[in-house]
Amino acid sequence: MVFFLSFVIFLIGLYCVITKKNLLKIVMGIVIMEYAVNFFLVLLGYRKAGVAPIVVEGARKANFVDPLPQAMVLTAIVISIATLAFIVAMCIRIYEKYHTFDVTEIRRLKG
Repeated sequence: MVFFLSFVIFLIGLYCVITKKNLLKIVMGIVIMEYAVNFFLVLLGYRKAGVAPIVVEGARKANFVDPLPQAMVLTAIVISIATLAFIVAMCIRIYEKYHTFDVTEIRRLKG
């Protein structure tokens, strides 16, 4: 059920990217899709009644949570922030040149 929720969030972001004409709304759709993927990766490592994967002397075998997806998500968050900064910088430059965020207007003013 929770995996389905991450898929629905991804589809909401994809809807924004495909249907919206405003560059800032398209950027928000991309961000929503990135965080839906991060949410999915975190869910992959979840174990019911799992404990932190810290092994100490004398510990018995436990149901550990998988730390690898969490590490991947931390890396993905850093990459997505850098990507977002780059995309926002491009949007600012486009706005300075065309004085609009509307994609159809930018295509019309091309040149």
